[in-house]
This record gives sequence, C-alpha cells and structure tokens, in this order.
Amino acid sequence: MNYKTLFSEDVSAFRSSPVREILKKVDISKLYYFSGGHPSPETFPLDRLAALTEKVVAKYGGKVLQYGDTRGQAELREALARRFDIKADSIQITSSSQQGIDVCARILLDPGDVVLCENPSYLGALNSFRSYRAELVGVDLTPSFEASKKREEQLERLLAAGKKIKFFYVIPDFQNPSGQTLSLAQRSELVSLAERYDFMIVEDSPYRELRYEGESVGSIYSLCPERTIHLGSFSKIFAPGLRLGWMVAPQDVLQAVFVCKQSLDLCPGVLNQYLALEFLESGELDSNLKKSLELYRGKRDMLLSLLEKYMPEGVSWTRPEGGLFLFVSLPENMDATALFPVAIEKGVAYVPGSYFYADDSHRNTMRLSFSYMENERMEAGVKLLASLLAETQGKQL
Repeated sequence: MNYKTLFSEDVSAFRSSPVREILKKVDISKLYYFSGGHPSPETFPLDRLAALTEKVVAKYGGKVLQYGDTRGQAELREALARRFDIKADSIQITSSSQQGIDVCARILLDPGDVVLCENPSYLGALNSFRSYRAELVGVDLTPSFEASKKREEQLERLLAAGKKIKFFYVIPDFQNPSGQTLSLAQRSELVSLAERYDFMIVEDSPYRELRYEGESVGSIYSLCPERTIHLGSFSKIFAPGLRLGWMVAPQDVLQAVFVCKQSLDLCPGVLNQYLALEFLESGELDSNLKKSLELYRGKRDMLLSLLEKYMPEGVSWTRPEGGLFLFVSLPENMDATALFPVAIEKGVAYVPGSYFYADDSHRNTMRLSFSYMENERMEAGVKLLASLLAETQGKQL
C-alpha cells in the first residue's frame, strides 16, 4: 500500500532535525559530541529524585497520577508567578517549550503567513513553522543604524507584496545557535517594529537562567506584555526528560492555547509538575542551578581556550556569556554542511550552521555545544575537528 497518498499536504513541509538523525544512526557516546544541546548529566539531581518523588506522593497522594488542569497545576503556576514576578493567570504550563513553539504556530499561522526570525535561529522552531507552511524570513539583528534601516525596508517590502506578518520568533538570551544575547536597545527595537507593523513576538527563553557572566537584560515580555508570548523551560534547569515548560501570554492568546492544548495532550504530566514544584519551592532548584552554572562556565572556558589553541587560521567563533552554544565561522570557501558526514565518520559531531538559516545559507558555519562533552575528552575532540578543517582548507573546498 502506498501510504504517502494518504498523507496531508502538511507532511511534505516537515523536515527532520539533523541532530535527531544523528541519534538514530550512531551511538553518541562513541563520538566527540558537540552537536545537540544536551544538558550535562552531571547537572541532574539523581541523588534527590527518589526523595522528591516520595515527598510529592506523600503530600499530594493519588492526585499526582490523575488527569490535571489543562492550564497546568495551579500550585506550579503560582510558584512560577512568584519566581518571575508575574501573574499566575498569565501562565500556561506546557509539555516542553518545544510544544510551546508548536502551539504558537498552531494558533497563529495560516499557510503563507510570514514568520520573521533571527539569522541564524533555532532549527527546531524553523521546522515547526515550516510544518504549518509558513513563509520564513530571516532578519539580520546586527545593532547598527544601517542594519536597522535595512530591517525596516525588508518589512516594508513584505507588506507591499501583500504578505501577512504574524510574529517575530526570537531567542534573546544566549541564542541557539549563536550563543549571543540581544541588548536592551535591540529588544526595544523589536518591540517598536512589532507595534509599527502590527505583529506578535514569540520570545523563546530556555537558557535565560544560564548566565555565567555579565548583567541580566530585561525580557521582551517585560517591555511589551501585550504583544509578547514568552516561553520558558525546565529542561536546562532541572531535567529535559520531564518535558516540562511554560508560556506567559495575554489572556486572549492563553484562551486559544487552552482550547488547542485540549486536543494535543489534555494536560501536562501531573507527576512531573509536582516534582518541579517541590524542586523549586524547596530551594533545591537554585542550589542545583548554582552548581550547574559553575560546571558550564568551566566547560565554556575550556572550549574557548581549545579553539584558540587548535583552530586553523581564518576560523572565528562567538564568545557567549551563558547558555550552551557557540557559533563557528569558517573561511567562505569552506562548506561545513558538505563536511558534516565526513566528520561523523571520523568521530566528531557538530551541527552545520546552514540548518539554522531560513534560506539554508551560510554553509561555512557550524554550531558547537559545550554542555554534554566530558571535560577529559574535549581537547581530543577539538583537536580532531581542527585537523579535519585544516585538511579541508588545504584542499580549498
């Protein structure tokens, strides 16, 4: 039977994540794995999980295994409201922040609608928007007067062509893949553009609490709550396996999300919510986060020093103040996308930078993650990658 004849038109717009394809085909423990944004297992509170579960079950009983509120358990929403100084009724708990991204696409996009996104941007979000047949338009957020004028001209051209801009998807803190952070001025400019051209902002902030140096910058939501959907996640500050996140949004948006969620999963996992609540309310989240920040700061510094030591001439990279990633730029005549399968075969994994661009450009870039790789293996991995790049550069590919 030809099942493809039964598929919806949306299926043709689906794209598989290259990181997920790696996971399907290889044992990542045998690779020098700089690809996925996996948190370090050293940050997982494994020694506390049994006690947390026992405490939650004793405190809440069978409630933790029952269906829950579609909006998320009230106790967790109230705890998040206290932590971030927002109203509990403006919060929707999600089954991961990735679900938050997809729900935004579900409730806001029709085929052909325009989604503005940073160049580069998170490929999981780009693939979600593509699956709803949106038109992705990459925007350069370089902070200069000339770049600002080009942004305005770009939006004017879209409107003149009869396009409908629905939202700007942005990761303002320690961006995936670049690791860079938007300044307050850049965030304010996005708000001004949203107000002038009448679109929403989807602010994806799973890395916001992973700051290793520098001063925190106010969220876009705090600047313009009426036009912003803010997404948060427990994946990087507790455990990704819990698949737990949250949305903060205007009431009309949350009502649409509430109805949408009923057809997706009825409610987020209740036991996981109470585990997160207990971890947060007990103070263990903050104490564990403090240790995680020290660990990741050391990993970032190690990777930066190794890149300085081994990378061939003409290779440059970003220097993030937090998060899990940095972005590498190779000489323009080099193709990191074409080199990718060769690198996997040699035993080192990265993510080609072209996957993070709406137009698949910038093939001379790559994303490296420093969070998952064990410290004792990092030097050998960087040395192998650098030698592969030097060999490729010598061939003028």
